Amino acid sequence: MAAPTSVVVLDRGNNTTCTINLHGATVVSWRVNNQEQLFVSKQAQFDGKKAIRGGIPFVFPQFGQWNYGPQHGFARIIRWTLEKSPERLASGDVEAVFSLMDNDFTRQMWNFPFRLTYRLILREKELHFNICAYNPSKDLTFSFNLLLHTYFKVPDVRRCQITGLHGCTFIDKTRESTVYQEGRDVVTIGEWTDRIYQNTPQEHIITNVVSGRKMRIQKYNFPDTVIWNPWQEGAKEIADFGDDEFPNMVCLEAGHVSAPVILLPGTAFEASQILQVM
Repeated sequence: MAAPTSVVVLDRGNNTTCTINLHGATVVSWRVNNQEQLFVSKQAQFDGKKAIRGGIPFVFPQFGQWNYGPQHGFARIIRWTLEKSPERLASGDVEAVFSLMDNDFTRQMWNFPFRLTYRLILREKELHFNICAYNPSKDLTFSFNLLLHTYFKVPDVRRCQITGLHGCTFIDKTRESTVYQEGRDVVTIGEWTDRIYQNTPQEHIITNVVSGRKMRIQKYNFPDTVIWNPWQEGAKEIADFGDDEFPNMVCLEAGHVSAPVILLPGTAFEASQILQVM
């Protein structure tokens, strides 16, 4: 397990907490009334090298395979800085801020100056994420992908329904990235699923999450929604994922991935997400 200093805990009281591992600024636990909402594999590695399998890995500056560095970029495998320690707000909510700047390691792969700020607010039944990507350069423009790779914990993924995807086009990575249009009012998962839904609405609901409740996902400036479950065959091929764990998770990932964000010198891009247990 990671050294204690590697973990930051937001504690709102009433057994409602959020735990962030500074390796990747990965949210590794979100408990509401002591009920865990996020899936982390029993085989997840906490060696400070590999991305953590589960929770909410932070994908930047690349989504998917990358010619210049690791899959899904470097932000999820690098140690972030705790910019602002957990602090209780007047509302009783708890806030913490994390940041990442370019360094020798990132410039070897991606030779641009950047600054990421990641603000988390833990509310009674909600977790808020505010992200800012800033380009401090005077003359360089860069482009990037950004995505929150959220692993939701569920009793049985086959019983979940996902709203807000009807009519959207999606890239189906299980079928050679063919583009289809979603005809279903609610999306269910009964096989290997890896889809990038494009221009999705700002809200999705997943039914039958922990304790049969619903999870609401609200997003701003994240035009894409990725749905992923490796299913049985895929699970066997992932070293840090149990062969029998696939029914207990679903990834619903808010992102800006089907087209990159283009960031001009001296400008910033902001995006946010709210997760709410209903």
